Amino acid sequence: MKTLITVFAVLLLADVSSAQEYALQQLEESPRHQEWVRVQDGERTIHSFVVYPEVSENALAVIVIHENRGLTDWVRSFADQVAEAGYIAIAPDLLSEFDNEHARTSDFANSDDARDALYRLDPGRITLDLMAVQRYISSVPSADGRVVVSGFCWGGSQSFLYATNAEGLSAALVFYGSATNDEARIGNIEAPVYGFYGGNDQRINATIPETEHLMDRFDKEFEYRIYDGAGHGYMRTGDDPDGSGENIMARNQSWEWIREILGDL
Repeated sequence: MKTLITVFAVLLLADVSSAQEYALQQLEESPRHQEWVRVQDGERTIHSFVVYPEVSENALAVIVIHENRGLTDWVRSFADQVAEAGYIAIAPDLLSEFDNEHARTSDFANSDDARDALYRLDPGRITLDLMAVQRYISSVPSADGRVVVSGFCWGGSQSFLYATNAEGLSAALVFYGSATNDEARIGNIEAPVYGFYGGNDQRINATIPETEHLMDRFDKEFEYRIYDGAGHGYMRTGDDPDGSGENIMARNQSWEWIREILGDL
């Protein structure tokens, strides 16, 4: 039994390592300008990864909220893909200044520790961090002032929640994240919300009818698509050439819709 556990652990670590290597390769081969910035909110610093598109005019900006393992290489590679599509991308590390020993995601010993810390964050603090990020990225010289928020899994839920708090958002993209059922919060939404869901993700999909009902009730714009055969996290797993055909197809189709949404704003 001990041998089987050891083998499983080695295989799991190898799979994670492979995914990280692929994301790092994407980042290293990108011709776009990437940089780390320190977004300030008073004395607080939110470490953030920014990628600029190669375009001749000022561009819309997209906030990319990470999954529940913190700001990983794949999330940074997605930000680069946003820039490849022609938009400024900023991916904030919401574990910034978690405590004296952990200033950012990479300071945690492993992704499990980062995940556990993430669920201890104050929701109000997350909102303030995202507001600071929105102010920052909307005011960089090459931005046109429009900002979209997007997020995956935990970040998808945060994307929806942020839409209930933020002012001036152009849209919210929610990737397989649950929505709030707080009617007062729903009523505050100003931007259109777009949902991306995998067909094999009933834990999340079971919540969609209630979300749709509340959004309709308050006359809010909510459009979503469910991609047959795709699982939870398909945007990440579908980025891997060795991923399942269903996840790869869902990822590619989602990108077609992302480009359509952003292009129409």
